[in-house]
Amino acid sequence: MNLQHDVKKLPSVSDYYSATQLRADRWSALRETAESMLVHGVEGRQGSKLLKTAETLLDALAPIELYWAFPGLHAFEHLRRLLDHRNIEDLATAVRRVARALTSGAYRRRTVPVGGDELDNEDFEDDSTLAPEDRALGRPYFEVLIVDNVNEHQERFLRNNLHRVRRAEDPFIYEPVVVPSLEDALMGILFNYNVQAVIVRPGLVLKSKNALPIIQQYLSRLNEDEDVDALQPYEYGPEACRLIAKVRPELDAYLITDRSAEDIAGLDLGRCRRVFYNQEDFLELHLNILRGVNRRYKTPFFTALKEYSKQPTGVFHAMPISRGKSISRSHWIQDMGAFYGPNIFLAETSATSGGLDSLLEPKGPIKEAQDMAARAFGSKQTFFATNGTSTCNKIVVQALVRPGDIVLVDRDCHKSHHYGMVLAGANVVYMDSYPLHEYSMYGAVPLHEVKHTLLKLKAAGKLDRVRMVLLTNCTFDGLIYNVERVMEECLAIKKDLVFLWDEAWFAFARFSPTYRRRTAMSVANTMRERLADAGYRLEWEKQQEKLKDADDATLLKTRLIPPPDARVRVYATQSTHKTLTSLRQGSMIHVNDMDFKGEVEQAFHEAYMTHTSTSPNYQIIASLDVGRRQVELEGFEFVQRQVESAMAIRRAVATHPLLRKYFRVLTPSDMIPAEYRESGIQSYFNADEGWSDKWEIWAKDEFVLDPTRVTLAVGGTGWDGDTFKTKILMDKYGIQINKTSRNSVLFMTNIGTTRSSVAYLIEVLVEIAKDLDDLLDDASRMERLSFEKRVSALVEHVPPLPDFSRFHDAFRSGGETPEGDIRKAFFLAYNEENCDYLDLDDKLVARLEGGEELVSASFIIPYPPGFPILVPGQVISPEILSFMRALDVSEIHGYRPDLGLRVFTAKALKALTKKSK
Repeated sequence: MNLQHDVKKLPSVSDYYSATQLRADRWSALRETAESMLVHGVEGRQGSKLLKTAETLLDALAPIELYWAFPGLHAFEHLRRLLDHRNIEDLATAVRRVARALTSGAYRRRTVPVGGDELDNEDFEDDSTLAPEDRALGRPYFEVLIVDNVNEHQERFLRNNLHRVRRAEDPFIYEPVVVPSLEDALMGILFNYNVQAVIVRPGLVLKSKNALPIIQQYLSRLNEDEDVDALQPYEYGPEACRLIAKVRPELDAYLITDRSAEDIAGLDLGRCRRVFYNQEDFLELHLNILRGVNRRYKTPFFTALKEYSKQPTGVFHAMPISRGKSISRSHWIQDMGAFYGPNIFLAETSATSGGLDSLLEPKGPIKEAQDMAARAFGSKQTFFATNGTSTCNKIVVQALVRPGDIVLVDRDCHKSHHYGMVLAGANVVYMDSYPLHEYSMYGAVPLHEVKHTLLKLKAAGKLDRVRMVLLTNCTFDGLIYNVERVMEECLAIKKDLVFLWDEAWFAFARFSPTYRRRTAMSVANTMRERLADAGYRLEWEKQQEKLKDADDATLLKTRLIPPPDARVRVYATQSTHKTLTSLRQGSMIHVNDMDFKGEVEQAFHEAYMTHTSTSPNYQIIASLDVGRRQVELEGFEFVQRQVESAMAIRRAVATHPLLRKYFRVLTPSDMIPAEYRESGIQSYFNADEGWSDKWEIWAKDEFVLDPTRVTLAVGGTGWDGDTFKTKILMDKYGIQINKTSRNSVLFMTNIGTTRSSVAYLIEVLVEIAKDLDDLLDDASRMERLSFEKRVSALVEHVPPLPDFSRFHDAFRSGGETPEGDIRKAFFLAYNEENCDYLDLDDKLVARLEGGEELVSASFIIPYPPGFPILVPGQVISPEILSFMRALDVSEIHGYRPDLGLRVFTAKALKALTKKSK
């Protein structure tokens, strides 16, 4: 018999990207092993192997279970004793109960007995399969981490007293987890996503005795940034609170101390909610824990909307669908009411009817919901939007940019930014991202390019006109900037620059300790603290002395730091609906601007009023409110699982021999040139070496690759990216994706991705690879040559990506710097007499190569790849024209094949040039 439970065949710890995956699979394997022992016994060679496997699994789980309330260390030790005494029947029953409860989430709703003599109804439902009404009626469950080095008797005392003060009317239910040390506390909050509160008691020690490698890697990461070993015992409690806030700022911490109030007052306690002085008032502690979680659980607008839907009203305003009246009275659209249900219509009302708060002038529940979102995302102000991040981008640009201001923009950013520049009348300097010619996609804008542009504008005496730097973080393909370094070095050149970070695809990043350090709001808060530090001025003065009379070449090579009086002015726009829970078009604007109140607030309000509908969708606003609640309470867990799913795809493609024949997941070394990868790390997973330390990459490198974005090179299949997406994945297998390039497709995991979804994707890719194998096995010589030719065209003969050429002189204020008036060009094209249309043929190529200047009158955006290769007022280069002619994409926005390429006439350009002179 081929035993599946042979210990040699168990995946090693190094095969797992995270401890949560390891835990789930080990419990599943333990259940299978225990059931096999029931069938085959524990005698003989086969039984001996099963016993060895069970012991190995329990050894692997032991250090992990320290951090979880269920099943708990006492129950876990009970399982060990059952195995030691060879009580296999009770062991199999207990392990089955634990494994099923962990999978189903049943332990969240009721007590699951582990002892074999305790009765249990094991036919419980998976938590995710329960009806929403049933799940909503249950009390949410969480766990509380208690940090105290206590013995078994003292631990039982703590648990019993917290259980004793529970009340039937409590809105939540929780279970305590007791760990002994500061290091264990940090590992616990990184590992156990159920933890919502931490109680730090005076008896804690510093070091953990836990030696499991996959857990120790968490600590090694923290020790890079924190000198934990230098702490004195009296500092352990306050430092634990501070580090908890640094790692998971959404958690509530409570410090119990025997030190005086005066001693505590001057210490940094992070986000400690309350300090208790040497007392055992468990009821007060219990009430504070519930109050703290309820603070995040509250959804002011969603709650107000639910209450409104219950009120009897008479509708005499301009919304027939309100209360569902126009549907319930209809004979022809009853199917719509049946499909959506009554609540969505009961919650419909007009903002002007007085039923609920107004998005345009929020003073009630919407205002409170926005304030809570600001707390969750680390901003000073947050504003909701119900028509997408495209509108958010235009609001911010219009509020901050005045006609004639110079704005530095990454050229391949979302088209809404380009249109925002038109509306604001900005003079745009387009900065080129580094190209990835082989995959027909752009990377990101190197910091050297940004600094060089600023220094060039400074030399031309135009630095005072430079208003904003606008960058996309992360890019659609997953490239993430070193946000802190970009802002520091730019502010060192101009101390009042405004930064707009387009985080449309990055809203989830706030809720992971790894990602958070590269988000706009987190960096803005860090910079505020650093600039305000008393010793920072000395650091800056030392660099200034060193750089005295330095030339631009030296400045470009030096990591610059901003002056102490630099202004932190940061904006981030996020598509909540893209990466978190929200209805479509639900987005947020986050503001962390030291000059917002004094300079921007009124202009921002006007821009917000300009672009926001007076009839916003209340359901979208409610979903933003609920989405905020979710990420404050379980965002850490969901983002962790999201990354795990993406890493599982990487490992599967890298290790499967058939998949490797036709597919390849692009690595950081494929998408980020070596000069921007200071860590030198090539990939997240290597079949020979295992996992790389992602923490090191994020700490050092100028650019990092978001692991949740899996770019799969498909050129080896002979299909281009668009065909593979549409004809294969979507039409044949029902797999939906957004982004493709000429020879790649992008899979994005999100907080809703399941392990089953990942398994299905891998199955599909294997089936596609098998079909290709079968096709080539039966192919004729000519068919094989045809296949190889298609592969070669996609892999080896990819048209090079063109750089931004320049704006025509008619749209520039001076030849020494590159900024152009895109608004002037955009509106010049409104008069058709100023425009002409040219065919993309050899004659046009000859005209360009002969030196004739042709200027685009439109935005030209091929899809894929989806970035503008021409903007109004841009000179058309031979390289851009060659790229357009080589594209075999399904659509090119702004280009009509029946008319040709839209350009300005020579007469229009000449007249404009004369007028500007």
